[in-house]
Amino acid sequence: MTATPPITAILLAGSRPGADPLAVAMGVSIKPLAPVAGEAMINRPARALLAHRAVGQVIVLTQSSAPFAADPATAWMTDHPRIRFEASGAGIASSLIALLDRGDVPFPMLVTTADHVLLDGAMLDQFVAEAQGSDIAVAMVDRTTLLARYPQSRRTWLKFRDGWWSGANIFWFGSAKAQPVIALWQEVEQDRKKGWKILSAFGPVALVGALLRISTLRGGIARVGRRFNLTARLVAMAQAQACIDADKLSDVELIEQIIAQK
Repeated sequence: MTATPPITAILLAGSRPGADPLAVAMGVSIKPLAPVAGEAMINRPARALLAHRAVGQVIVLTQSSAPFAADPATAWMTDHPRIRFEASGAGIASSLIALLDRGDVPFPMLVTTADHVLLDGAMLDQFVAEAQGSDIAVAMVDRTTLLARYPQSRRTWLKFRDGWWSGANIFWFGSAKAQPVIALWQEVEQDRKKGWKILSAFGPVALVGALLRISTLRGGIARVGRRFNLTARLVAMAQAQACIDADKLSDVELIEQIIAQK
């Protein structure tokens, strides 16, 4: 029996052009250094990835490692034997494409974000188990799942026949077949909050199906896979907090409440 190769975890920790409102509010130079529950937000997802049995190396994708090395709260990351920093470009997708083009970043790859402060072993267990064997998988949370636990949380939702869904900032790229889809992501990532623009990039069937509510999200993702001749899956996360990231002060307050309850 062939052993499953270790997962390459990519932790997105770059900065968008201009000042980030949360970083400014927290008095830090870049958002991943913003304190949440007493420590830099990036520390929690970094530790969760390192602790997971399926993860090999962790690549931190950011404009510069200097702020992390200079901050006592995150300096440990720059010396860790399983963490390496790579320079990011103008966007997430273009940065991933640059890594893949080099050919020294092995599949499968799991991508998540520095502001996914609540990422934990249970989330990773479910996502990895359900994503294994696919070329692309994306984690989402259904609105009923989130609001049953955290009705005060405000998310961006995509509406389908099988419900309203919000992204959980965990992605799986299982093979080189994923590269054309990442290239498409590059074209639309500036419109990531505009669900119709993202859907339209996958073709008129996906767009019309969503608008008329004749398409389920799971079926739509599978159809995207068929278009690109790959296996694409939705991972519907069981944990409501999987889609709560630290994007604004109200998110940080909710995250700190959740951490305190643990």
